[in-house]
Parts: sequence; structure tokens; C-alpha cells
Amino acid sequence: MAETIADTRRLISKPQNLNDAYGPPSNFLEIDVGNPQTVGVGRGRFTTYEIRTNLPIFKLKESTVRRRYSDFEWLRNELERESKVVVPPLPGKALLRQLPFRGDDGIFDDSFIEERKQALEQFINKVAGHPLAQNERCLHMFLQDEVIDKNYTPSKIRHT
Repeated sequence: MAETIADTRRLISKPQNLNDAYGPPSNFLEIDVGNPQTVGVGRGRFTTYEIRTNLPIFKLKESTVRRRYSDFEWLRNELERESKVVVPPLPGKALLRQLPFRGDDGIFDDSFIEERKQALEQFINKVAGHPLAQNERCLHMFLQDEVIDKNYTPSKIRHT
């Protein structure tokens, strides 16, 4: 019977420079939340945000979708319900800004929309940066599907 001997030689690798050591990893996630647009009138008025992704590990390497605050709430609830991921909090609902007779535009004020945009970008980057969340179907739908199928069957994404 022939004996197999394990090859224990080191792999030859190129010397690492500072950019390699401290630069973004090859599967670096880039998610930008921007270009807010307020649509509708009266009680049907809401703001949507453009979500632009550059995700090397996803089916679509780059995508752009529009989402509103309630879509972010849906994603957070789905991740809490279906995964083992500790999900960071979303920015608050801003109930006081929705009161009538304010001296500004409330939740449609430019400064509020800018603050919320930045907070939503921090939220989605934290979520998408989590290795377990990256395999959740709800995150893939949120970042890549034009319309979110809220009746989907929760599952893990298999990378091929």
C-alpha cells in the first residue's frame, strides 16, 4: 500500500504592501444611499432613497433601487425574525416632526431628509457587512429587486 505524504511547503506569495494590508478587501461592500425624492400629496406623501450597490459577492455586481423608510423597517424585521444576526437599530420614526402646525416641513424638511439618508446608509452598510446577513434572501431582494416581494419564502442564498 502506497503511503501518501502531505505537502507542507508554504505557498509562494508576493510581499504585501501597505495598500494591500490596509486597503478594502476584494469583497468590499459599497452601498450608497442618496438622491432622496419626495412623492405623493397629503397623507400619501413619502420620501424614497436611491440605494446603489457594488457587491462583488451578489448575483448582480451593481444595482440601483429606490426604497422608502418602511422598506428599511421591513428588512430589519425580516432579519430579526429569520436570521441569527444582531440587527442594528434604524433611525427613529420622527413622530414629533409629523405633528401639524409646525414652522417647517416636518419629515419633508431638507435637513431632516439629509440626516435620515446618512443614518439609513450607516444602517444598511452595517447590515450588509455582516457575513451571516450577506446570505439572507431578504437582503438580496432589498438591495437588488426593483419591487420587494413581501410574501417571499425566507431562505439562504447559495453562492455558486
